[in-house]
Amino acid sequence: MGLAAGYEAWIITVGNEVLIGRIVNTNAAWLGKKLTLLGYRVRREITVADELEDIAWAFKMALDSKARVIISTGGLGPTFDDKTAEGLARAVGKELEINEEALAMVKEKYESKGMKLTEPRIKMAKLPKGAKPIPNPVGTAPGIHVSMNRYDIFSLPGVPKEMQAMFEEYLEPFLKKIMPHVIFVERAIRSYGIPESEVAPLIEHAMRQGKRVYIKSHPKGAELGEPILEFHLTASGDNEEEAREELNRVLSILLQELRNKCAKVEVL
Repeated sequence: MGLAAGYEAWIITVGNEVLIGRIVNTNAAWLGKKLTLLGYRVRREITVADELEDIAWAFKMALDSKARVIISTGGLGPTFDDKTAEGLARAVGKELEINEEALAMVKEKYESKGMKLTEPRIKMAKLPKGAKPIPNPVGTAPGIHVSMNRYDIFSLPGVPKEMQAMFEEYLEPFLKKIMPHVIFVERAIRSYGIPESEVAPLIEHAMRQGKRVYIKSHPKGAELGEPILEFHLTASGDNEEEAREELNRVLSILLQELRNKCAKVEVL
């Protein structure tokens, strides 16, 4: 199965630290895998500096393309160089304004920690007019969802744990809903006696052997005590038979890898 059937997607990364090589752009790689699994064709990945003109340019480039979905990461924090919201507003021709729903999200986060709502923190509630805030279950900065014409644009924080949680809780259900004719199948297994730190390369190897298959591990026991892990495998395809065949093939590889490590494994 090729990747030509789905909608096109663009990924935009905002951050000087990525451009100068201080950090590796793991966000783009993670998003690329997830979008491909969901049936989208990732056509471009652009990294730009924390400069308003560069950010607006990247969004405009994506809007001028055939992309159905545009996802950016980075630049949503409270500091002076966090300019993604403003760049997005400029690209879509909207004013930047305080979004009351986003403000309530930010306020609740800080007040729950006994902290005041300062001007830099209020800045995180400024969204393009008409945008929807995306809840952040891990951090403080809400994401941004702009729907216009045939586009859906999402801006997420650059912190990987925040970005991934927001994608899985908000974006993924939405992206599944708008993607036509893609079937998803799932399987789960549980392992005993092998810590999560040792299975990371096994998961990566197994995923590389398949197309549109994603594996996520969930620790259920102590890493250094009696480690128990649950693995959730998801595959997508144009029909159930195709997706299930690919899932089972990758599952067999993962099971063998785990057993080679002398782990006890059960299929759930």
